[in-house]
Amino acid sequence: MAFADRATIYIRSGKGGDGHVSFRREMYVPAGGPDGGDGGRGGDIIFEVNEGLNTLADFRFHKKYCASNGEDGGTKRCSGKDGADLILQVPEGTVILEAESGKVIADLSHENRRVTVLKGGRGGKGNQHYATATMQIPKYAQPGQAAKELTVILELKVIADVGLIGFPNVGKSTLLSIVTNAKPKIANYPFTTLNPNLGVVDLEGTDGFVIADIPGLIEGASEGIGLGHEFLRHIERTKVLIHLVDAASSEGRDPIEDIKKINLELASYNSDLLKKPQIIAANKMDIFYENEGDQVIERIREAFSKENYPVFPISAVSKAGVKDLLYAVNDLLKTINTAPIVFEPEYIEQNTVLQEPYSVSYNQKEQVYVVEGPRIERMLGYTNIDSEKGFEFFQNFLKTNGILEELEALGICDGDTVRMYGLEFDYYK
Repeated sequence: MAFADRATIYIRSGKGGDGHVSFRREMYVPAGGPDGGDGGRGGDIIFEVNEGLNTLADFRFHKKYCASNGEDGGTKRCSGKDGADLILQVPEGTVILEAESGKVIADLSHENRRVTVLKGGRGGKGNQHYATATMQIPKYAQPGQAAKELTVILELKVIADVGLIGFPNVGKSTLLSIVTNAKPKIANYPFTTLNPNLGVVDLEGTDGFVIADIPGLIEGASEGIGLGHEFLRHIERTKVLIHLVDAASSEGRDPIEDIKKINLELASYNSDLLKKPQIIAANKMDIFYENEGDQVIERIREAFSKENYPVFPISAVSKAGVKDLLYAVNDLLKTINTAPIVFEPEYIEQNTVLQEPYSVSYNQKEQVYVVEGPRIERMLGYTNIDSEKGFEFFQNFLKTNGILEELEALGICDGDTVRMYGLEFDYYK
């Protein structure tokens, strides 16, 4: 199974509970005022770093995550219960992207341990909040704010100072195992390592550094061939690259061509990757007889003299030259900005406006349709219905807010009377 370091999931926060419409009904209080309670807040969608995780495997099988809705308000000013937040645990280094645009929502690494990606909807206000001098028995309450939904991509980008790159079977896992506390599984297959292995290099007299064995790349990796994208993704946070090659050509490949091919894949995936400092580690020098390897090392140095890539002959098996390589890497890291590489947020969430309440009802006794609500009252206060433009605005307001639709649902016919506070008019479609 491939290393699960990328997953696409659907997330939705909880809807806010609706405000309630009710009136006090107590003995000796024949005309009690409004006492509808507020709706509860919907649950948030929260992502949190879990130190015990190192893959996104769980998200490959479960694709939909929804927080709880807030409860509706009740009578006697009782508020609805808030919806429970949903906390999704991910490994450190997880970058959350908005699926459609690919923009970064959050990067859960270093100091960023927890982030709320979707806020739950606010609960609606009960009718107790809408009593005014002109409307003492409001028959409307505020609906809860809608849930927010998003499809996101989770990408795990390994956090390491140094990335160990190269073709399969050049000895990366062997080198990692002798210089760190990591114990990678090693076998002779085209894709030797499926998991990026991390280890800490402890060097005497230094603070040491974290190194990651980036699984073996192949030609076409930048186009997603093989497991290319999954592996290239992990190189983005590293500061220095150790480019390991089989200097002895034990599998019949030319080390210089190997370096060029891998660098071409890096550039095709992200041109910034080639700006990272590289040190070439020419491995398997123990295979050569006496000074035969010197010519190969000289050829590699000459081939990459323009790029100023230092070349270190080593043997991961005998450990020859390994210490010199590690101290050179450590010295190079000191010259590079030590600030952690964190991907800055780019995605801006669209705010949802909390809908204002209104009610549409039919008064059987007076045979009139009644429309009430604070926004409607305000609209009538600043709109001159007598003017042509004002009346056109008024009609459009009724249509876009769904009021005409609700009147029709109640059975209104041409010529029926509609009342809005002090205004009465005949309805014609």
